[in-house]
Amino acid sequence: MTTPSDVRFPLIDDHRQLATLADFIRWAASRMDEHQVFLGHGTTCYWDEAAWLVLDALHLPLSLDAQHWHAKLTPGEITRVVELIRRRCLEQIPTAYLLQRAWFMGQPYFVDERVLIPRSPFAALIADRFAPWISDAAAPLNLLDVGTGSGCLAIALAQHFPQAQVIGSDISFDALQVASENVLAHQVEDRVALVQSDVLDALLDEIGRPLLFDLIISNPPYVDPDEADDLPAEYHHEPALGLYAEDHGLAIVERLLDQAAKHLNPTGRVFIEVGNSRRLIDTTWPNHRLQWLSLPTTDAAILTISRQELTDWRGNSRNEPL
Repeated sequence: MTTPSDVRFPLIDDHRQLATLADFIRWAASRMDEHQVFLGHGTTCYWDEAAWLVLDALHLPLSLDAQHWHAKLTPGEITRVVELIRRRCLEQIPTAYLLQRAWFMGQPYFVDERVLIPRSPFAALIADRFAPWISDAAAPLNLLDVGTGSGCLAIALAQHFPQAQVIGSDISFDALQVASENVLAHQVEDRVALVQSDVLDALLDEIGRPLLFDLIISNPPYVDPDEADDLPAEYHHEPALGLYAEDHGLAIVERLLDQAAKHLNPTGRVFIEVGNSRRLIDTTWPNHRLQWLSLPTTDAAILTISRQELTDWRGNSRNEPL
C-alpha cells in the first residue's frame, strides 16, 4: 500500500539521471534535508550523513579520493543505495543501524538495535588517558566500563591503556552479544572481559567480594522517561534500556555513585557521563562533592569523583528534582 510519505519521496525511474557516487550523495543530502531527518548519531550536516550512507553502503572508504566520486554505480548498487536512502528518510532509521556499522574514535564498530549508537565525549578523555586526572605514573591497571553496550568504550580503554585489564559490564545479554563481536573484531579478547551485571551488583570475585578497580567509567541511561515523546524519531530505534532511567533520569547515576566506593582501589576514581543532567544534579544535591569536566559542548556533561570523596558524595544533601 502506498503511503503519503511514499508519494512525497521521489523514486528514480530513469537511472541515467543519477549515475555517479557524487550524484547519489548529492541526491541523498537533498532528500534528507527535504524530510528533515535528525542528525545526532555521528554527523552534523546532511552532506556528511549522505556521504557516510552511500560510501559505506558500497564498502568504500569514507576518505575516498575525489577523483573516484565520478565512478558510476551498477544497477544492483543503485537499488541498494536508493532503498537505504528511502528508509533513512521515511522510516527515520539512523544510518548506523541501516549499515550495521558505526564509527567511534576513527574505528568501525558493529551495531544494531540491541545497543546504543556509539557517541560519547569519553572519546577525548580516553585519547588523553584521562589527563590531568590520572598521571602516566599512576596509569590504571584494572578498568571497568559500566553499561558497555557495543563495547566501544571498553575496547578504547584497552587500546589506550595497553598494560591494563578491562571489564565491560551490561545488564543486557543482547548488548553483550554485540560487544563480544566487537571485542573479537578488534582483537582485544585477551584483555577485555564481558560480564552481565545490573550496574555493579554482579562484579564480585569467586567468594563474593567486590572486584576492585583503579578506574570506573560509565555512560549509563540518564534520560527521563517522560521526555521520550519529545525525542526525535531516530531515538525510538535505540533500546529503551540504554536510554531511560527513573527518578528524572538520575536513578542509575545515583546507584553508581552509591556503590562505586566499594569497587575502587584507594586511589581510584569514577567518571560518569550524564548528558544534559548537570543542572538537575546540581539542584538535587546542592552540596555534592562531584567535579564537572570542561567539555566543548553544553549538551553533554561528565562528572568525576575520587574514592575518598565518594563516602559523602552528596554532601549530606538532597532536594527533590525540579
